[in-house]
Amino acid sequence: MSPIEDHPLRYPLANELHARPFPSLEAPCMAAYLAVKQPKDAVARDRDADRAHLIALLDRYGAPHPQPDATHYFGKLGRYTLKWEQHTEFVTYTAFEDGLSDKPFDPSGFDVFPNDWLASSPGARITSALIRVDLRKPENGISEKIKDWFVAESLAVSSVLDDTAVIAGDFRIDPAGHMRFAAFVNPDTGARRIGRIVQRLCEIETYKSMSMLGLARVRDMSGRMGALEADLSKLVGEMTSQGIRPDHTLNSLLAISAELENLIAKSTFRFGATGAYEAIVNQRIDVLREDRFEGRQTFAEFMMRRFDPAMRTVKSTENRLQAMAGRAVRAAELLRTRVDVDRSAQNQSLLESMDERADLQLRLQKTVEGLSVVAISYYAVNLVLYVLGPVGATVGVSKILLAALATPVVILGVWWMVRSIRKRME
Repeated sequence: MSPIEDHPLRYPLANELHARPFPSLEAPCMAAYLAVKQPKDAVARDRDADRAHLIALLDRYGAPHPQPDATHYFGKLGRYTLKWEQHTEFVTYTAFEDGLSDKPFDPSGFDVFPNDWLASSPGARITSALIRVDLRKPENGISEKIKDWFVAESLAVSSVLDDTAVIAGDFRIDPAGHMRFAAFVNPDTGARRIGRIVQRLCEIETYKSMSMLGLARVRDMSGRMGALEADLSKLVGEMTSQGIRPDHTLNSLLAISAELENLIAKSTFRFGATGAYEAIVNQRIDVLREDRFEGRQTFAEFMMRRFDPAMRTVKSTENRLQAMAGRAVRAAELLRTRVDVDRSAQNQSLLESMDERADLQLRLQKTVEGLSVVAISYYAVNLVLYVLGPVGATVGVSKILLAALATPVVILGVWWMVRSIRKRME
């Protein structure tokens, strides 16, 4: 009994390091390689369909099935040995066969995969290759063979792994639809080392092809990105004009920002995957420890001249897209600042107008108060005359004299009363 409980993932994670062993190959031999990828949403594909397609192939040869949730398989397939691997975006099949055909890179070497089985694949071919592994002997004439088998303009040849083998390929699709690679190994080279060399060639080709999907995405986006950049520059330039309508400009900026975010969302995974695949390609080439063979370009030099510019284009486009999105955000912030300034100016004008109206209202109120004093005084004087009229007649004071005496007193009293009421209201 173990004194400590194991984490549920301890064994699966440890076994993952040993899940995809290199094949052991004896020269001479050949390999037929196939990588299949769904054109869209490959990450979210039905992985059971991948395993079902593998089982359909195994059933044709009466081979045993893999485990239900297996992501890799290695076993005999008639006179072949099959290696199957399921990756994040693609599935690979590699069939190894002892011996070599008389005809170099004979398309019949791919017959291990029947045509009707290929047609029923749950994805599309991203790459396929025929790899010829021969013994490296003086009489083999490596230079003459690679001259006959490959296109000289794009040929890459190198001595690898401390001169234990020479590898060659031109990264061109032959008339049968396959890439061609050749490996000439020293007679004393071990079977596992030969397997690693073949596996590295397959990985370089596959991850190179997967990386180039990023370039295809860039080409699809470049036209629309150019149009959006022109529209964005135009809008930013118009923001300095006094006659623009901020609401119209803001709507246009929002439309551009939304489209840029949509482009970023659709390309983020592909650009990230391209960077990861590029790193794997370079790492796989580095571990081969290349040396120049007869002055020819190495695989690393081929990638530097052809592959690296494509990857730099992808990185540049990714940075450009992010920069455009940042420009759109900054332009929106500037426009928002301008709208806020204009709104502040409008609010200031409104406050000044309200002050003027309050001033006018105060003057009007004072005028009304004055008129009110006059009106109230007029009626108050009449009331006083009605009250004091009989008294004036008794003492011999005329009504006119009585009115003259009462009027100033009444007016003063009314003014004092109105002023007191206004103070209490304030």
